[in-house]
Amino acid sequence: MKHTEALYLEVSCQNEEPCLPLHTSITLFLLSYCECKSFKVFLVFTQPESSQSLKSRLPEGLDVSHIQREDLPLLVRGCRLPAALDESGMLCKAGLAVVLRHIINNTLEADPSRKDVLALLGFKKTCLKACAEVSKWTRLCEIGIPSAVEEHLKDPTNQSEQLPPSILTLERRLPAPVKVHNDDKIRRQKLQEQKRNEKNESPAGNSNSESEPVQPPQVGDELELRAALAKLSVDSVPTATTRESCEIRKVKTPQLPLLHHVFAEGLYFTLTDVVLLPCIHQYLSSLQAHAASLLHQIPHLLRWYSRVQEVPGVLRAAKACGIAFCTPQVPTSSAPGPSAESNPPSLLDQEEDQEKTKQPPFIGGPRPTMTKLKENGIEAIYAPHPCPAWTLPWDSLPEAINPTEGKMSNIRAVRKRQQLNNLVAMVTEIARPGYTVVDFCSGTGHLGIVLAHTLPDCQVILIENKEESLVRAQRRGAELGLKNIGFIQANLDYFTGPFEIGVALHACGVATDMVMEHCIKAGAAFVISPCCYGFIQNAIKFSFPKSKRFQETLTSKEHMILCRFADQTAVQLHPERRLVGKQCMGLVDLDRSWAAEAHGYSLQVMTMEPDSCSPKNNMLLGKPPHKSGQEVDAGQQEAALHN
Repeated sequence: MKHTEALYLEVSCQNEEPCLPLHTSITLFLLSYCECKSFKVFLVFTQPESSQSLKSRLPEGLDVSHIQREDLPLLVRGCRLPAALDESGMLCKAGLAVVLRHIINNTLEADPSRKDVLALLGFKKTCLKACAEVSKWTRLCEIGIPSAVEEHLKDPTNQSEQLPPSILTLERRLPAPVKVHNDDKIRRQKLQEQKRNEKNESPAGNSNSESEPVQPPQVGDELELRAALAKLSVDSVPTATTRESCEIRKVKTPQLPLLHHVFAEGLYFTLTDVVLLPCIHQYLSSLQAHAASLLHQIPHLLRWYSRVQEVPGVLRAAKACGIAFCTPQVPTSSAPGPSAESNPPSLLDQEEDQEKTKQPPFIGGPRPTMTKLKENGIEAIYAPHPCPAWTLPWDSLPEAINPTEGKMSNIRAVRKRQQLNNLVAMVTEIARPGYTVVDFCSGTGHLGIVLAHTLPDCQVILIENKEESLVRAQRRGAELGLKNIGFIQANLDYFTGPFEIGVALHACGVATDMVMEHCIKAGAAFVISPCCYGFIQNAIKFSFPKSKRFQETLTSKEHMILCRFADQTAVQLHPERRLVGKQCMGLVDLDRSWAAEAHGYSLQVMTMEPDSCSPKNNMLLGKPPHKSGQEVDAGQQEAALHN
């Protein structure tokens, strides 16, 4: 029997009374919906409080205790909540989407027959799997809408006639047509029902032209709702099983009626709806009480809110969590909802428009851009490698440390060992006893596990969003008996703990910039090997070029040209082309280094040795101001770490 895991949920304070933040309410609602009992739940208080006033919002049957934040396990204390900690105390899953998916997986492990719970993960089990840094939809659901609602609830009487941008984004998404896997059959059933209804209403009607698109009905998504409920295996009216008529089968796919949203992601009730329901419920309840005149602006959201309540299990779960669904009344005197022209573009609209208006494909190579930089005194600068011959004693290391454990070819394993030699050499030079070293984007732990073994007096934390990779890393760590290692499955931003050194081996695209940013905020040194320069693009947090001098010289398009050609370093390419690619790599990383130096960092860009160890063989070594001169006393560092 599986041991009980610990689940830590935040409790905040409002008007000197404890209350549940939305992320906590969402997690409790899912636990109730899934009837999951595999966690011991800890409510985390920031000051001594009683949870008695929260009892009505805690599902019965949960094993609930409370804990002060300062008493949290160290691994959990370094993460944003919610967070789950396994029985070993060495694997933490943090962040809303990661924890919710973990609850679903635990429920299915205990009871594989729960098809309704499995359906929450969506098609190919990818619902909210992509991290918020790269997925606009995950960012909207996991961060945007909960944050907007909580901000609104701080002062619900202070309303304008403008909806929060994230709520407006959801409202505009709901009426859009949806496409689902193998939807052709459902669309033909819908057409058949439309034809049947037309005959019932107007027997004399005889308009069956195949050359014109069939218009969707003005009202109703009854068939869509039946399909959605059938997916949940509930006792409802099933979708039609009779074979379509010959007339219907002849209709071409583009002429079939479109399907309408029933739930947030389309036809089916998924984890996204679970996340949104407590948020939208609290928002609608507040509007009903303080600004009912705004309700006419969100008719599709109101319809979704009503539909969700028809899903079996939702009312039961809501009642267990103290959620009393309201029936918002739209004032009859209100004008129709504002048109799209009268509202500013929503968040997703703005981002999609930016993608549509991206620069057209450029013609030519990077030489004009490189020449422009050279004319302004900017050329790639590579520092000499301080210890090019340094190597780990691979032959005497335990087998689980060797990269071949990851089932890679011998040639690739040799190159991976060479890459690890370079990063470990740099880290061991600056590490001191008591330091915490964080391996970002750790994958299966090739770098982090070597560091934990090599630096037994340091704590090493591996952070990776992909569960499968982290499980393999944890297995390797357990095989080696490492005690100074921890594993966190989370988006990078959900790790908030202190650390002295950040490392990343082949952090793809903007992941390198995200790791650098995280290290700079923490005042930590970093050793990073960038990768996939062609994936670099402007993101929510930063745009390119990053440094002032590059910004004064290059446009964003010209910087993207450098990034595109920085990926042209594969061994099979012509040597001259690879040389240009290497120069582009150096220029992109020079821009990164100058941006870091603006924060007081000293930074070196160097080439890993031997340079054949990887086509992406750049390495960035950054030291914060207090480490560029005399090192801070190791004893002080260790004391600070435990305070």
